[in-house]
Amino acid sequence: MKLMLSYILYGLIWLVSFLPLWLLYLLSDVLYYIIYYVVRYRREVVWVNLRNSFPEKNEAELRRIERRFYRNLCDFFVEMYKPWHMSERAIRRRCVFKHVEILQRYFDAGKSVIGVLGHYGNWEWMASFSLWMKGDVDFYTLYKPLHDKVMNRLMIRVRSRFGAKPVPKKEVFRRLARDCQQGHLFLAGFIGDQTPDSGNLNFWMEFLHQDTPVLEGTERIATKFNLPVISLRMRRVKRGYYEVDFVNLCEEPVNLQPGELTRMHMRLLEQQIQEAPEYWLWSHRRWKHKRNVNR
Repeated sequence: MKLMLSYILYGLIWLVSFLPLWLLYLLSDVLYYIIYYVVRYRREVVWVNLRNSFPEKNEAELRRIERRFYRNLCDFFVEMYKPWHMSERAIRRRCVFKHVEILQRYFDAGKSVIGVLGHYGNWEWMASFSLWMKGDVDFYTLYKPLHDKVMNRLMIRVRSRFGAKPVPKKEVFRRLARDCQQGHLFLAGFIGDQTPDSGNLNFWMEFLHQDTPVLEGTERIATKFNLPVISLRMRRVKRGYYEVDFVNLCEEPVNLQPGELTRMHMRLLEQQIQEAPEYWLWSHRRWKHKRNVNR
C-alpha cells in the first residue's frame, strides 16, 4: 500500500511539473492561505525563530517577514520539481549565475572547488549550474537519501536534470578523495546551515543573536584536500527569477585557524539573511539543541 501511494505521488508530481509557472503560482497563492491560515504549518517554530533572531524588530515587522516567508515557501514548493520538465533555455533565463569566471579561473588552473550555501531562496535550482560550466568538470550536490526509495529516485532525477551529480553525504569523502587523486576537477556543493545531529554538537558560535551549533563538514573536507572555498549567494530578482553570485572565501584553507572558515561562511549567510530575511528557511528547527555547559 505504501509503495502504491509513493508511485501515485510520483506520478502526480510528474504531471504537475508540466504546468506552466504562471499556473503553478496561482496554486501557490491558494496554498499560502491554506498553509498559513488553516493548517498553520510550523507557525510557532517560525515565530520563535524570528523573534529570537531579530530582537530589535517590533511585532508588526516580524509578522510582515513571517507572511512573506510563507508566501516564498509556497513558491518554493511549486518551483521545486518544475525543472523536471523545464528546458535548458528556460532555467538559464530564470536562474542566472554571475561572475562564473571566479570559478573558471580555479578550474583553468587545475583546481577543484568547494562551494558552500544555505537554505536561502530556491537552492534546488542551483543544481542547474552545470549548464554554466566549461570543460570536464563535475558538479556534485550532496544529499541525504530518503527512506522512500521511489521519492528518493524522483529527487535524484530532478536534481540531475541539468547535469549535476547528486552524491549521498556518506559517500562524499570517498568520491572527492578519488577525484583529487586522479586529478579530476569538480565543484562540490555543501549546504552549511543544517543542524548537526546530537552526536556532532562540537562547534558553536553566535548566529542571528543565538548560540548555534554548526556543521564542520565543509571546513574539514576543504582543509583535508586544501581546496579553495567559495560562497554561493542567491538573490531573488522577482517571482520565478533568481541570480547567484560567487564570493571567494579562502584559496588555501590549511592556512586558516580551526573554525575560522566555518565562521566566515556563516557570517556571510547571516549578513544575507539580515538583508532579506523572508527568503531563509525559518520553518527549520535550527535551534533545537542547547549547549551542554558541563561538557
